[in-house]
Amino acid sequence: MKFTLSWLKEHLETEATLEEICARLTMIGLEVEDVDDRAAFKPFVIAKVLSAEKHPEADRLKVLSVDAGDGKPVQIVCGAPNARAGLVGALARPGDYVPGIDVTLSVGKIRGVESHGMMCSEKELMISDNHDGIIDLPDTAPVGTSYAAYAGLDDPVIEINLTPNRPDCTGVFGIARDLAASGLGKLKTRPAPSFAVDGETPVKVTLDFSAEDKHLCPGFALRLVRGVKNGSSPVWMQKRLKAIGLRPINALVDVTNYMTFDQGRPLHVFDAAKVAGNLTVRRAKDGEKVLALDEREYELNPANVVIADDNGIESIGGIMGGEHSGCDENTVDVLIESALWDPMNIAKSGRAHGIITDARYRFERGVDPEYMVPGIERATELVLELCGGTPAKLDVVGYDGYKGKVIDFPFAEVKRLTGIDVHAEESVKILTSLGFGVTSKGERADVTVPSWRPDVEGKADLVEEVLRIHGVDRVSGAPLESFGAVNGKILTTLQIRTRTAKRALASRGMLEAVTWSFISEEQAKLFGGGSPKLKLANPIAADMSDMRPSLLPGLIAAAQRNADKGYGDVAIFEVSGTYETDTPDGQRRVAGGVRRGTASLAGSGRMWSNAAKGGGKPVDVFDAKADALAVLEACGLPMGNIQIEQGGPEWFHPGRSGTIKMGPKVVLGYFGEFHPLTLEAMDATGALCGFEVYVDAMPEPKKKATRTKPALDLSPFQAAKRDFAFVVDKSVEAGAILRAATSADRKLITAVNVFDIFEGASLGEGKKSIAIEVAIQPTDRTLTDEDFEALSAKIVANVEKTTGGVLRA
Repeated sequence: MKFTLSWLKEHLETEATLEEICARLTMIGLEVEDVDDRAAFKPFVIAKVLSAEKHPEADRLKVLSVDAGDGKPVQIVCGAPNARAGLVGALARPGDYVPGIDVTLSVGKIRGVESHGMMCSEKELMISDNHDGIIDLPDTAPVGTSYAAYAGLDDPVIEINLTPNRPDCTGVFGIARDLAASGLGKLKTRPAPSFAVDGETPVKVTLDFSAEDKHLCPGFALRLVRGVKNGSSPVWMQKRLKAIGLRPINALVDVTNYMTFDQGRPLHVFDAAKVAGNLTVRRAKDGEKVLALDEREYELNPANVVIADDNGIESIGGIMGGEHSGCDENTVDVLIESALWDPMNIAKSGRAHGIITDARYRFERGVDPEYMVPGIERATELVLELCGGTPAKLDVVGYDGYKGKVIDFPFAEVKRLTGIDVHAEESVKILTSLGFGVTSKGERADVTVPSWRPDVEGKADLVEEVLRIHGVDRVSGAPLESFGAVNGKILTTLQIRTRTAKRALASRGMLEAVTWSFISEEQAKLFGGGSPKLKLANPIAADMSDMRPSLLPGLIAAAQRNADKGYGDVAIFEVSGTYETDTPDGQRRVAGGVRRGTASLAGSGRMWSNAAKGGGKPVDVFDAKADALAVLEACGLPMGNIQIEQGGPEWFHPGRSGTIKMGPKVVLGYFGEFHPLTLEAMDATGALCGFEVYVDAMPEPKKKATRTKPALDLSPFQAAKRDFAFVVDKSVEAGAILRAATSADRKLITAVNVFDIFEGASLGEGKKSIAIEVAIQPTDRTLTDEDFEALSAKIVANVEKTTGGVLRA
């Protein structure tokens, strides 16, 4: 939102400086983004040409003698066709910077004649695009004085970064009201427009909406003004519009633009001679087209609201008028329109068609409904002042009046929410000065919200109003309250495990990646997703149409991009969200990772020293398994209860993947090498393995009576180890044997590990031998041979019963 200092002071009586005004604006929440103090125009002075002689060496140049008011004429070479003796214009002297040509002047020679400056055109001073000649001022212009002050170019321009919740400050008057409320001056009020009307407005307006669509246009005001003479708007209005970046068009259009920025009230003018019949406000029909004022044709649909006559659409309601009924120099009778539009519909329609206008900017934030009629009255007054004419009676349809919200406001709420003790009297004064109606009732008040503040919904909003005017800078620092005890756990278990998982994977040489939450439909279906409910309504790209069901597509693509750039040995991970359904319960917290090439924990690359450590070989299922188990262990899960089953989802290789479980039902994750068809569909190559662990599926740890670690309890009795080899079917998993052996006696057996797997003809067809080492730790006595024999027999019996394994001879 831009405005000039003089424009602001038209509504605010103040002696404050530019710096004070800008500082106060920021303090009350209207952050100043930029200030143009117009210093670039200060060097230029009004000068008079004393004589203009033909240049001796160039027919199109003249040698001027110019008086800058100091009695010391200077010589200037000029090529402007209107340069003549007696002309009064704007002079730039050596050392001055001319913005229109981006040049700092110096004394120079032009065709052998010295020139000590230049007489400037409007384009050279960036006032307009006129470059036909130098500026020609009236003879009464004071020679020797500042041209910027004379032409009004010394008026600073202030730009504020307006937040979407402040529609009341989309006009200069609203900004002045806030400044006055903060004590930086007095708000000037303009008397209500007064003019005589003659006859009725012959063009009638119909709001053609069903009962549920009445909110699309809650009110519409229209007035005919006959006999106007449309020409250029006055200089003062043009200067203000130019200062904020608008191009003056003609008086009628400039009035609507001026009202938009002065009062925050967008209006529209129709050439009455170009309107056929009456006006109807309705939803557009599918496929209807309109040529708008920006000379672009838009194809509309029933989601858009339009103003139409018997010929068709004349305006896209609240956004942009049509070219057909626009006002020009031939306009004699004009229809002035002031209406109310639904903010949400305006925002959606403007975005759908890519139309950005000052009217849309205000209507989608919410204009003052009570200013619909006063706004058209003020616009009519300006039209009569600038263009003459005779106004007809105003025709208003649809508007039911404003019913202000009443909020019960306890004055103590300011202290409760902000920590600042503001007296009730000051709170009442602040709210009243901002236009709120306040009925005090002792410790609380009934506050009526004014029509121009649709953003104020409850008592917290009123606290904000009091605080920003009272002064955010008056909030003093205070130490946090000490509770005199060690704080309890702040982070949730899921947050702690998320951080722990990241730390564990990073310690294994993996780099953290951040990938898109959106993937293509093909990739989503490839990894178990693709549900229509997880499709994006407005994807940022065609290949980002679905919410990801897995982290792996993004990680595989990232690893392949690195490989394409020459970095083939990549180990990356991500701990983030995946989406199974469109409900909050369907979002999962997952730790996923991918290794490519030779990026194993032992090292990567073809180094001779890596061979002995297991490095230098392509990554495989066991690397992925180690990463997944590292996450589980870091998150504090009892690893003895973890079960691993062969196979996983279809995007993994069926024979080189596994499923991690805790019990028969709780799936904690998957790991393995990727299926060749998956890699082909992902356009990925090379050795690739990966894993996913569901961090949110891990059971909560059991609460302990104390956080103190228990005393170290070491058994004084000698530990022992026994080896067993079992012949089983090839289909039997080693994990089944481990679980069977462990369950033989959980008090004595502390660990069971596989140390050898053998297959051979001596075992028989379809058989294999699995050798395990059982660690035995007595706690209450030394075991005898009989104890060991009994335990061994129990182990063999358990394995035989569970897996069908036979003790190998």
